[in-house]
Amino acid sequence: MTHIAAPETAELLDIARRIAREAGEQVIKSRVDAKISATKSSAVDIVTQNDLAAERHLRERIAQLRPDDGILGEEEDDVIGTSGVTWVLDPIDGTVNYLYGLPHYGVSVAAVAGTPTPALWKPIAGAVYDGSGVMWSAGAGMGATRDDAPLVRTVGPDLAGTLLATGFQYVPERRVRQGEIVTRMLAEVRDIRRMGAASIDLCLVAAGQLDAYYEHGLHAWDFAAGALIATEAGLRVSGIDGGPATERLLIVAAEDRWVALRDALVQAGADKTWDS
Repeated sequence: MTHIAAPETAELLDIARRIAREAGEQVIKSRVDAKISATKSSAVDIVTQNDLAAERHLRERIAQLRPDDGILGEEEDDVIGTSGVTWVLDPIDGTVNYLYGLPHYGVSVAAVAGTPTPALWKPIAGAVYDGSGVMWSAGAGMGATRDDAPLVRTVGPDLAGTLLATGFQYVPERRVRQGEIVTRMLAEVRDIRRMGAASIDLCLVAAGQLDAYYEHGLHAWDFAAGALIATEAGLRVSGIDGGPATERLLIVAAEDRWVALRDALVQAGADKTWDS
């Protein structure tokens, strides 16, 4: 595992915040002109020209500021670096919200050390610049912030009092199964929210505006920055087996409530795997 000293962590955090803000301001300004330019996993999994432009900007800035680093991005090919640091980019998380003018979207930028896959990497720095102009960020061992205000979240309500967030994939067959889990969980919690941007949901749990969150089938760029922000705020972010959160399933809750939520999700069938 690549060792990242504190001064470099601070540098990576500064870069993450700077370029997320640059791309985020560009994305917000150009939203009125957003148009679907492509689809991916299904006809409803869309990309706008602004997703592509934002990722190009992020990649160009990383090439200028950290030319030896790797890049793992949603819209373009991976770049293999030599420094041991990889940037994980989601140029617009919540593209459907963005297209419809809903502010629940953001630019997500994270720097990770080591093998660039969630089960193996070490998150170092992350920033999410959301559609309302709020900067969420965290550095490993440095805590998490919303703009300049510290985020600290160490306790949560019991399961019956939990406002739980989740999300759905774009493949219809998987959505049906995810809906079945939601149906079972509705009887266990205060209520459920589905807002459409994993990175923002993770930040809102860190801020206490949601109590917990889970989702199947996220991509690495969906949660790399948000998971670090939630972790640095004091929350537990793990997979259903208690190990690292991965693309299979991510669960975030206060440490004292995580096991109860996981167990309820298992009872609801969230531990099952399925093919698309």
